[in-house]
Amino acid sequence: MNLETRLRSRAIRLMASESFARLLRRRARLRGRLSGGAQAVHYFHQADDPYSHLAVQKLDALKAAYGLPFEVHLVSGPAAAFQGSSEHFAAWALRDARSVAGDYGVTFAAKALPQPSSVDQANDRLAPHLGAADFAAQALAVGEALWSGTLRPANSVGAGRDAVRRGDALRERLGHYLGGMFHFEGEWFWGIDRIRLLEARLVEAGFGDGKPRVPEPVPADVSGLDCSGIVLEYFPSLRSPYTAVGHQRVLDVIARSGVAVKLRPVMPMMMRGVSAPRLKQRYIVTDAAREARAHGVPFGRMVDPFGEPVRRAFALFPGALALGAGMEFVTAYLSAAWAQGIDISTEAGLRQVTANAGLDWSRLLAASRDADWSALLDDNLNAMLDAGLWGVPSFRVTGGTLGDAYACWGQDRIWRVENEIARRTPREAASASSTPAAESE
Repeated sequence: MNLETRLRSRAIRLMASESFARLLRRRARLRGRLSGGAQAVHYFHQADDPYSHLAVQKLDALKAAYGLPFEVHLVSGPAAAFQGSSEHFAAWALRDARSVAGDYGVTFAAKALPQPSSVDQANDRLAPHLGAADFAAQALAVGEALWSGTLRPANSVGAGRDAVRRGDALRERLGHYLGGMFHFEGEWFWGIDRIRLLEARLVEAGFGDGKPRVPEPVPADVSGLDCSGIVLEYFPSLRSPYTAVGHQRVLDVIARSGVAVKLRPVMPMMMRGVSAPRLKQRYIVTDAAREARAHGVPFGRMVDPFGEPVRRAFALFPGALALGAGMEFVTAYLSAAWAQGIDISTEAGLRQVTANAGLDWSRLLAASRDADWSALLDDNLNAMLDAGLWGVPSFRVTGGTLGDAYACWGQDRIWRVENEIARRTPREAASASSTPAAESE
C-alpha cells in the first residue's frame, strides 16, 4: 500500500468510526453550552426541493413527539459541484420523490419543475412563518401551489431572499450543502429517509418515548413468489461505501425472489470525472457508516480502493463472470475493502479476495486474460446513464406484468426495488402464495 492510499484510508476509517461521531456530538454540545443556547433540531427547507416537500410533512409529528425546539430555516439548492450530475439532478429528485411519497404516508403529485421566479415567491410567502407554529402547514400549502403552478405572489417581496441568505449562511457554517436536512448536535440527517436515524439520536439524547414516527417503509415480501420472469439489473461500484453497506440486502432480495439478475458494475464516480467536494465526501462516509451501524453491517476497516487497485480488480471481473462467480467476486472485494481491512492494492490482497470468492487464482487470471473489461464497464455505465442515473448502487427492474422499466439508485431504495419486483409478479403467482405480504399486493 503506497503512502497516499494509507493516509486516505486512515482518514476514511476515522470519519467512519463511532468514536468520531461521538466526538462531533461532544463538540456540538460544548459549543451550545458556551453560547448559552438550548438543544434544538435545525431543519433546512428548500422550497423547490422535492425531498424537502416530503420531509416538511412530518415536521409537526416530530415536534409533537420530541420535547425540544425545531428551528426552521429557508435555503437554496446545492451548487452544481455537489449535485453529481447537474443535468439530471433536479429531474431525478422529482421522479424519486413521487415514487416513494405514498410509502412514507405523504403526498407529492408534481409533474414539472417550478420556475425560479415562482421559487422566489414561495420563499417570500414562507419567510414570515419561519418561527410560527404553522410553518409545516404553510410549507405544504405553498409547496403544493408551487409544484402545481398555481402559486400567488406574496405581499412582502424580498423577505424570502433575505431569509434564504441567512439560512444558507447557517447551513454552510454548520457544514452542509443540501436542502431537506435536519441538524442535531453536530450530525446531519437527510430528508425523510433519515428521519428514522434522527429519531433514534433524539431518543438516545433523552427525548421522546422511543416510538419512531417515520420508520423506513417495509417492503412487500417476495418470498415464495415466482419472480423468474423479472430482471434486476444491479449497478454496484467497488469504491462506493453505500454499495458496501447495501450489498447484503441486495443479495437477500435476490435470494428471496429468485429474480433474474444482471450484474453490471461501473467505474467509481470520481474516477469517471464526477466531482465530489471534500464536504460531500465527508458526509457520505459518515452517513454510510451510520447506516451500516443501523443495519448491523460490518463496516469501517477499510483500504480505499481508489485508482489502480480498482482497475486491477475490474480487470479480473470478466474472468470471475465467465467462471460463474461474478457476484461472489464483487461480494468478496467489497467486504475486503470496506470491512476486513485487506490490502486490495496488492496482489496478495487480490489473491485473498479471489480465495474468499471461492475461485482459483490461476484459473481466474486465465479466464480474464483476453477480456476487454474497460468496454464491459463502459457498456454498463451507458446503460445506467440511459436510465437517468449516475450514482451507485443503482437498480433497474424490467419484465413481469409491466412494460416500462423502473430505475432508481441508492441503498435507501432497496425496499422500493423489492416492492417493484412484487408489483410485477404475475397475479396467479401472487395469489398462489400464502404470504400476507403477497396477499396485500
